[in-house]
Amino acid sequence: MKKVVFVPFSIVGGLVAGILARKAFERVWALIDEEEPPDGSVRETSWGKLIASTAIEGAIFRATRAAVDRGARAAFASLTGRWPGQERPEPE
Repeated sequence: MKKVVFVPFSIVGGLVAGILARKAFERVWALIDEEEPPDGSVRETSWGKLIASTAIEGAIFRATRAAVDRGARAAFASLTGRWPGQERPEPE
């Protein structure tokens, strides 16, 4: 039941994470290069720049998503007194 109740928190968190990650990537890329991030559909885009920008963007997005998801879970737990997920990692 708590999983179903948490879904709206998760959806909103995902949207917020996407917006924050996009802004963070734009700022980081501006420190690296004066040009816009490369686009793979443009013929004269260099492979190195394309792969580097994609890796940076992916890392920023995943880190932002993890932080926002964790924050949403903590907020949900504060409101309901129940953690929406596992309490401990599963033993290996």
